[in-house]
Amino acid sequence: MRQSPNYSNVSAKVLINGTPVNALPMAESTTAPVAEGRDARRRTRSNRSAAARSEGKTAALGRRAVALSEFYQGKVETVPKVPVRSLADFALWYTPGVAEVSRTIQADPDRSFDLTGRWNTIAIVTDGSRVLGLGDIGPRAALPVMEGKALLFKWLGGVDAVPLPIVAKTPEAFIATVEAIAPAFGGINLEDIASPKCFGILEELQKRLPIPVWHDDQLGTAASTIAGLLNALELTHRSVREIRTVLLGAGAANLVTARLLLTLGHDPHRLSVVDHRGVLDAERDDVDELMLRNPWKYRVALQTDGGGRSGDLAHALEGADVLLAASTPDPNTIRPEHIRSMGKDPIVFALANPVPEIWPQVASEAGAAIVATGRSDFPNQVNNSLIFPAVFRGVLDARARSIPDEIVLAAARELALHARDRGLSTTHILPTMEETEVFPHVAAAVGDATVRLGIARRALSHDEFLERARTLMERSTRLVRALSLARLTPKMPSAKSLSQRKQG
Repeated sequence: MRQSPNYSNVSAKVLINGTPVNALPMAESTTAPVAEGRDARRRTRSNRSAAARSEGKTAALGRRAVALSEFYQGKVETVPKVPVRSLADFALWYTPGVAEVSRTIQADPDRSFDLTGRWNTIAIVTDGSRVLGLGDIGPRAALPVMEGKALLFKWLGGVDAVPLPIVAKTPEAFIATVEAIAPAFGGINLEDIASPKCFGILEELQKRLPIPVWHDDQLGTAASTIAGLLNALELTHRSVREIRTVLLGAGAANLVTARLLLTLGHDPHRLSVVDHRGVLDAERDDVDELMLRNPWKYRVALQTDGGGRSGDLAHALEGADVLLAASTPDPNTIRPEHIRSMGKDPIVFALANPVPEIWPQVASEAGAAIVATGRSDFPNQVNNSLIFPAVFRGVLDARARSIPDEIVLAAARELALHARDRGLSTTHILPTMEETEVFPHVAAAVGDATVRLGIARRALSHDEFLERARTLMERSTRLVRALSLARLTPKMPSAKSLSQRKQG
């Protein structure tokens, strides 16, 4: 049995710019050592400069976000959607009129989708055990992220989302809590739950509940990754059936990405998954332990057997076409020499948040043909925000009972297709969140898939799904703009005015 390797396979303790000395690239020829030394120093200075600029931008964004959060004190609020002309109207919206509405739903529970806001309301549920690359920060610290998610749901999808960080010490407690609150919602969005317990929680809730249950860190990130990869392959004239791919990280996102790639026809013997111990293969010394502790990772180990590779990340990447990283938020996780060892015109997705595994400029200078991150302030954002609003718009409009992988792939394909409306390029492989005209098409494709799969409570035509999605999505943006014009939403203050306000 092969011995499990170290993640880096590097023993040096001295670092230069975060890189072990003995891992720095060696000269390929001895004919011009002075010139090569200059080139190496130039690359190092360029990499250091790019990293410094990116880190500075990240720190500035964080400070600004804290100041604005203190100013607005929350990102979403509840607004009545029915007219209240006088006290008499409460006899309709509340007692005594509401009693008949309740009796109607008691007789036919599915009528709750017609007579309440359940048809358009979801819960965003987390225990805060793995947040935004920040780790186990708990439910209270997770609340700002869930509020941001609710904002995106409303702005991009027209979906009413309720942030619900909960205290749940065990997976069983988490499942029981979500099952208890489910009658109020048309769908459940699970968020920022540590791996591997997130897999079991999702699977069990999907079995128990008659509404769509979605874990965005698994399904949303995987779908947007697949969509971006399909277009990156289009630009570089390759097919998913012929590429050799390395997935760095074996958590929520990449295990589902691996599953979807195999469904699309990727050769399992050309697919390598790398975790903190190295390539995940069927002969690794911890594989029996994985069978009990993490059966999802165990299944991938058996299916791919390391993609014909063993050892560390560097070995896995030699000659690879694609690197899909969803791992450690550290710009030194992937090094330039890793990318230089890959095949011609490599595709590199560094999706860790809030900091990617390698800064995009550094990856490009090392030879990557197409680079993507999970951030909106760099080109090619591959982020679940491009998927989840439209997916939920589609399943809610269909009043779907579940959300299988066929729907995930339908959304990914449609997103990839409509990225081409504005033209594909090495810096535009996916729509941005500003290209809102794309999302109704994704929602309609999802609605179509629910009808085709027989899981829709309400079967609409493609045009009906599309028009409904457009109407509801546009309403959200109109509502936000109307509140701003009416000065009911305060104008965003400048950094200077916030500082003066705090000092005063």
